[in-house]
Amino acid sequence: MNLTLPGARLLTRTPWRLAALLCLCLTLATTQALAHAVAEGDKGYIKEISGIQLLPFVYLGAKHMVTGYDHILFLFGVIFFLYRLQHIAIYVSLFALGHSTTMLAGVYFGIGINSYIIDAIIGFSIVYKALDNLGAFQRWFGHQPDTRLATLVFGFCHGFGLSSKILEYDISPDGLVPNLLAFNVGVEVGQLLALAAILIVMGFWRRSPAFLRHAYTANVVMMTAGFVLIGFQLTGWFVS
Repeated sequence: MNLTLPGARLLTRTPWRLAALLCLCLTLATTQALAHAVAEGDKGYIKEISGIQLLPFVYLGAKHMVTGYDHILFLFGVIFFLYRLQHIAIYVSLFALGHSTTMLAGVYFGIGINSYIIDAIIGFSIVYKALDNLGAFQRWFGHQPDTRLATLVFGFCHGFGLSSKILEYDISPDGLVPNLLAFNVGVEVGQLLALAAILIVMGFWRRSPAFLRHAYTANVVMMTAGFVLIGFQLTGWFVS
């Protein structure tokens, strides 16, 4: 389901809500230099650990996903107009497949991408999904892109964002494969936890008549957050 332009009138009805949400997005984007940055304590742990350490890496993977606001925003956009669990499962599985493939392959084969560039692309994925929810592509081009393919492709991008950051911490080759697999399991566990929280909130929201009235505003805010992330990362790239 997509929204049409008349919904733009909602922006004038709830300006204070929009301003508050924009401030929140700006705060989130500026409190962390990179969307895939790792906490200081975890950085040292990743650098120093060696051997097979499954549970710690499961924890680190889950922590990353739950605290990764870029992932959460993208997932929020993907499921925004999905009501059936089987549809949600398909899209989330495609995202997980893409994310897991490039994260594992990127670290194992040492494929690194500039963190600023890949995080800017991830910001673009949020903008893209918000525009898709708003029906922009149908109005602009008279064509609806394949949403499943887009979810998979952007999943690849999200995975490269994480692999590029892990490579910067020189993870030990001793136990690399089992630890990476454990980390990926943790990422999927974290994704399920985040998804469950989103679905609970969305479930209550969708029962309210306010859902369709404020859906346009919510996607505009999500798109704005994506643009903020893009600008922040490109600025970091230019000045670094």
